[in-house]
Amino acid sequence: MISTDSVSDNLASFSDANQAIALLKFYLESGADAAVEDLPRSRFGVAGVPAEPAAAAKPAPAVPATPVPARSAPPRATVTSPAAVLAAGDLAVAESARAAAAGANSLAELQEILRRFEGVEALRARATNMVFADGNPEASVMLVGEAPGADEDRLGKPFVGVSGQLLDRMLGAIGLDRTTFYITNVCFWRPPGNRKPTEAELVAQQPFVQRHIELVKPKVLVLVGAASAHALLNTNDGITRLRGRWFEYNSPGLGAPIPTLPIFHPAYLLRQPAQKRETWADLLKLKSRIAEIIH
Repeated sequence: MISTDSVSDNLASFSDANQAIALLKFYLESGADAAVEDLPRSRFGVAGVPAEPAAAAKPAPAVPATPVPARSAPPRATVTSPAAVLAAGDLAVAESARAAAAGANSLAELQEILRRFEGVEALRARATNMVFADGNPEASVMLVGEAPGADEDRLGKPFVGVSGQLLDRMLGAIGLDRTTFYITNVCFWRPPGNRKPTEAELVAQQPFVQRHIELVKPKVLVLVGAASAHALLNTNDGITRLRGRWFEYNSPGLGAPIPTLPIFHPAYLLRQPAQKRETWADLLKLKSRIAEIIH
């Protein structure tokens, strides 16, 4: 588009009609195929008579400028604990769980206290077995997954189904087996229909997971999947962003922070086999760190 005033001025400067025609062709070839006026004009007239062009707007009276305070930097995002978004009743359950878990001085005591804990009765009532742990509790490597599935619920052991078999092969590739690692979940009962555990369920069981880690005192902690990473690292970042990065897990019952590595859950790898390459890189990091810490 081009201003009508510009077109009129340019055409008026030519005395030869051929020059004016040549100028119009130039406008068309350049893509200027419509002319507009410099000021808006109403096309709605009275009784067929076009309305007058709109009068130029009068400049607004000057208004003294008001000083604008300098904008401060945006606040940094803060991680919100899952407990912060729960109802008062759920928080009471979590506090009760914290007190109960603190009374356990051994894995056997923790397992028995957890078995009697009534704060997750709705979850426990629909499961066949409590799935506490498997592997060697004296091992230097501890893995924490999400929740039991149907096979785990039936046998009472974590990671014994198809995804567990894949996890065993993955760890076997770097020289680990269930005699050299210990494994548990952040949820000790199978959620109905294999759904994800709710925030309330995770918060109610988190003190037991924390005490579980404190009693085992592993030298390396591996978080298998998003749910365990979110629960133990207190973050909402996705597992794709967390995996392959070393963190430190700490709690009051530990003498020192534990190097912690999140990885993809094997169930995810069964659905997305292309991600096995990234997981292999993560396992090599794990193997290297184990060699540094243990040997």
